[in-house]
Amino acid sequence: MALLVFGVTPCFSTVYYSKDEAMKLAFGDDAKVEMQSLFPTPEQVTEIERLAKVKMESKLFSFYVGKKQDQIIGYAAIESHNVRTKPETLMVVLDPQGNLRQVVTLAFHEPPEYQPPERWFNQLLNHTLDELSFSKDIQGVTGATLSTRASLNSARKVMAVFQVMIKPAKN
Repeated sequence: MALLVFGVTPCFSTVYYSKDEAMKLAFGDDAKVEMQSLFPTPEQVTEIERLAKVKMESKLFSFYVGKKQDQIIGYAAIESHNVRTKPETLMVVLDPQGNLRQVVTLAFHEPPEYQPPERWFNQLLNHTLDELSFSKDIQGVTGATLSTRASLNSARKVMAVFQVMIKPAKN
C-alpha cells in the first residue's frame, strides 16, 4: 500500500552480461568474433517462419561468428523480445553445424519469478528444431509460461535462420 501511496513501483530490471561478456561466454577469451548481417529474401523469410513457427519481426538478422585459428567454432545471436510487457534479452549459441549449444539470459526486466531457471534452458540443448516444442520433449515452467514460450520461440528462430541462410552457404 505504501508503494501506491508514494507512487513508487518496484523495479525488476536485471542485466546479467554486456555484449562483450556474452561473446566471451559463448566463444572464450581468445576467440575472434565477427558480426555477420543477413538480409533474408521474402522467400527465405517465409521458410524461416515456417520452420520456426514464429514471425520474423525484422528483415535483418545478425549472427556473431566465433573463430579460433580461422576456424568457425560457433554462431551466436542476441535476441530481444517482450515477455509480458517488459523485455528479455537472450543469447542463443549454435555450434558450427547449427546445433543448439547454449542459451543464456543476458537481461530480464520482468519480475524474477517469471524468469526460467538455467536448468530449463539446458533441456533445450541437443534437440533438433522439430523437437523444440512444448508438445514434444520440452517441459514448461509453472508461473513462467510466457517467458519460456518467448525463449523457445527465440531458439527456434535462430536455428531456422541458420538452416535457411547459413547452412546452404557452407555446403
